[in-house]
Order: sequence, then C-alpha cells, then structure tokens
Amino acid sequence: MVIETKKSSALDTFIAKTKELFASEADLGKRWEALTPILQELLADPAVLAASEHWPDCVPADGRAENLLFYVDEEYGFAINGLTKNASRTGKARIHDHAHIYTLYGVLDGKESVDRYDRLDDRSRPDYAEIKLASTVVVGPGEIDLVGPYEVHTENTVGERTVALIIRSQMGGTFNQGRYNPETNEYYESLGPRQTPVEMLPEA
Repeated sequence: MVIETKKSSALDTFIAKTKELFASEADLGKRWEALTPILQELLADPAVLAASEHWPDCVPADGRAENLLFYVDEEYGFAINGLTKNASRTGKARIHDHAHIYTLYGVLDGKESVDRYDRLDDRSRPDYAEIKLASTVVVGPGEIDLVGPYEVHTENTVGERTVALIIRSQMGGTFNQGRYNPETNEYYESLGPRQTPVEMLPEA
C-alpha cells in the first residue's frame, strides 16, 4: 500500500525554518539578520513567483496602504505579507517608519527605488522631524532590505509592476507608524497598512 503524503510548499518550509531560528536566537538584531537567507530561498522558489502573477494589486484607500496577508504566526507573532504595485502607479510614496518592529522587505518580481533617510533632530517635539536623504538604490528580484525599528524610508515604483514579500516581527495595521514630510518637517503618526487575507500558493 502506498501512502501519499502532502509535499511541503515553499511557504511551509519558510515558516518552519523561521520558527526554528526564532527558537534558537533571542537577540533580535542577530535574529533578523539571520532570517535574510531564509527569505532569499522563498523569493527564489518558482512556484511563489508563478503564484504572484495572480495576486491582486494592492490599492491604497482612506489614507492607508494595503498589504496582502499570507500568514501570522501564533507562537512568535511574525507576519508574512505580500505587496503588489501596478505599473500604472505614479507619484512618490509616503515617507515612513515601521515604529518598533523589524521588517524584511524582499523583491520577488519587478524593480523599485528605495530611499533611506537619516533623522537629524533630537525628537523632542512631537509634531516635528528633520530628515535628510541618505541613499537611493534601485532593487530587483531577490534583493532584500532589512528595516529596523524607527528607520525612515520609502519605496517607489519605477514604471513596472512590482511584487514584494514582507516579513514583519508584528502584523502591521494594529499600531501607529511615523510619517514624515521633509519639505515642512511635519511629523505625525497613523495606522499602518490594511491587511487583506489572501492565499499565497494555490492548493496542489
């Protein structure tokens, strides 16, 4: 008698390796650095790339971005998101931070421009932030950006559909994040992205 077993998907493998890492590494900085090659494996999986062609486009609404929600871990709290940007999306994205959480941002398909900023003020005024552009890089498939707590940044489209996988230490949209306007030095906080549950991979 042949007993059929379900083959583990790339998502299953990623979750298992992530939980194993989190169980063995308590230092948050080291933990999230070590997660980078595990995410690279997920980005390189052909089945994930093929499935992403059918993921819905994320649409900002009511002043909030949208993320596709693939998974939230009950034990460690990390979330796996997708972000799709239609090629027709134009204009600069809002400059922001992710508050207290760690985030790995990995490009799955397409290219986009990532801006990083240095914060120059002493953070003593609640509605004021002085920031300066520190770097701009164009990233493509397989490239990953680690965003630590309160690091100021933004990602912008470059005229083509872009798909990213985002791993967060806590699901976004449940806490306020920082928002920055370098022209006026205005700073304020608002909720992060709306979460739209979607299946990452079709059932085999």
